[in-house]
Amino acid sequence: MTVATASTPLKVLIVEDDPLIQLGLEQSLSQQPNITVVGIAEDGYIGVKMAQELHPDIIVMDIGLPRLDGISATKKIKAASPNVHIVMLSSHTDDTEIIAALSSGADAYCVKGTTTESLLAAFAAAKDGATYLDPQVARKVMDHLKPPSQTEKTSHLSQRELEVLKLIVEGKSNPEIAKVLYLSPNTIKTHVRGIMNKLSVDDRVQAAVLALRSGLVD
Repeated sequence: MTVATASTPLKVLIVEDDPLIQLGLEQSLSQQPNITVVGIAEDGYIGVKMAQELHPDIIVMDIGLPRLDGISATKKIKAASPNVHIVMLSSHTDDTEIIAALSSGADAYCVKGTTTESLLAAFAAAKDGATYLDPQVARKVMDHLKPPSQTEKTSHLSQRELEVLKLIVEGKSNPEIAKVLYLSPNTIKTHVRGIMNKLSVDDRVQAAVLALRSGLVD
């Protein structure tokens, strides 16, 4: 699959902390005639810095990075360079992390161990402005995009519930939300239950998807 012309090779930055995966990605991508690997970063902070310095077209981003995780790094990179395309490459298939990665600005989500062909397909989709999802996670995302069975009542959320919902969208757990808002975990649990009831959803991932679809949170 061609993702760039011979005269304009695609510049790719790899952000991954595992040396073996770094090597495998660099070797497989460097063998593609229209791709140039411009750098490798081993943590999120270095990835953000190299993205600013190297101006890559595509960033292959792990989630579980040291110092600064891939989701936070993606937000920082997208805020500074919205035209950079970010392809998440992670071993994580948890619903909440998938949604959090996409909501952070990632253009594609691939599972580690995917073929080079699939990775190139993700590159091509991202360049075309589309979203690419690994088949292993696509069904999970589509299941959560199904419309709720009742009328969406987002306007009934309190200000505190909106604050909690925004942090849910960011992929934070109840203890993490409690720490940010200086509330007890039990209070946060009550707010989360109230949010799900008001939005007529079954879990926090559906709440996050609905919030993003409706524009309730950025």
